[in-house]
Amino acid sequence: MTTTSDVAMHGHVEEGWGKVADEFRANFEGTPGEVGAACCVYVGGRPVVDVWGGLADSATNRPWSEDTIAIVASTTKGATAICAHMLAQRGELDLDAPVVDYWPEFGANGKDQIPVRWLLSHQAGLPVIDTPLTLEEAYAWDPVIRALEAQKPLWEPGTEHVYHSITFGYLVGELVRRISRKSPGTFFADEVAGPLGLNAWIGLPEEQEEKAARIEYTGPVTLEDLTAGLIEHTGLDADTVTRWIQAVWGEGSVQARAGVLGGAFEYKDDLNAQRAYRAAEIPAGNMLTDARSMARMYAATVGDVDGVRLLDPATLGRAIEVQTDKTRMHSLPADLDVPANRSFYMSHGFWRSCPPLPMAGPNSFGHPGSGGSVAFGDPDAELGFGYVMNLWSYQAGERRARNLTDAVRACLG
Repeated sequence: MTTTSDVAMHGHVEEGWGKVADEFRANFEGTPGEVGAACCVYVGGRPVVDVWGGLADSATNRPWSEDTIAIVASTTKGATAICAHMLAQRGELDLDAPVVDYWPEFGANGKDQIPVRWLLSHQAGLPVIDTPLTLEEAYAWDPVIRALEAQKPLWEPGTEHVYHSITFGYLVGELVRRISRKSPGTFFADEVAGPLGLNAWIGLPEEQEEKAARIEYTGPVTLEDLTAGLIEHTGLDADTVTRWIQAVWGEGSVQARAGVLGGAFEYKDDLNAQRAYRAAEIPAGNMLTDARSMARMYAATVGDVDGVRLLDPATLGRAIEVQTDKTRMHSLPADLDVPANRSFYMSHGFWRSCPPLPMAGPNSFGHPGSGGSVAFGDPDAELGFGYVMNLWSYQAGERRARNLTDAVRACLG
């Protein structure tokens, strides 16, 4: 299919799902417009929307093809959480057990009573690493694990929550490694991507490099953009959102420190453009994949996809129980009320559908990524959704993804 613009569009759309394709097409002409992108929707174990278009690299005019992949940032966390819940389903990981049952060295500095579920729900008090780390040490894995073992929690674990933007992947990934004796990227490849035939990697093999899209940016990350998006989409007043973002995300804040991982990611160059970054296993943020693979993966958590189901109903039900409505966000001013379902509605590794991140329905679960990507599943509709693009925008509630998820809900009726 083609647009009224000059952007070539490809793929297929089943009857009744044209609105998703229409919104995908319109995103190329919106603000920000797409450079290249893909969107896929699975229902009942099969694709009803699978579209892609634009450019994988605007500098060389390389088109976005059927198998183009892109870094999806924190959308990676959903895949990592699925790996952990697969181990729980097999009886190898107990969400209520202390982490030290699987990782004894973790217990240092007052962490011996932290249960697994607090790692998955960002309540362990470990978003920040105080130990200085280099980028090479972050790629090497073990230095980060040693630093997390020594780290003292920022708060009494289980009493507060805040986004563990990078440490989440190392914390949950080390549990996967300790139990399975496979690195998290290898476990994902063997147990998820392989059986489902996904075009997805946490740690990209060099032979797959030619499929990777070049990431571009609408502009730098600003608190103003983040604040404006949240004011628009949360229903909270401007003063509340402004104070929340300044306290939790402002200069010197816990989230600012969380994002640099002991200095390892305090960089000036674009890591997304570097082969070493794509090759490393960073289970919180460097998966390369396409929309079809993300939709197919989530579809296999809520139903059967070509004979494969990743999570049974009981495991999934436990996995998506909301946790952050039980604790307060770390660093919030004492007089400020920011409800979890308007700010950080997190279960055991997955966001739940809420105004800042609308999905298909109230029981939807998944994860967004910095820049705008998002993937999720919905057990009621037996649906999997994936959206991947290479033009990153940092406004909360980014419009391109919202346009698509709004269209999904409209098509579901």
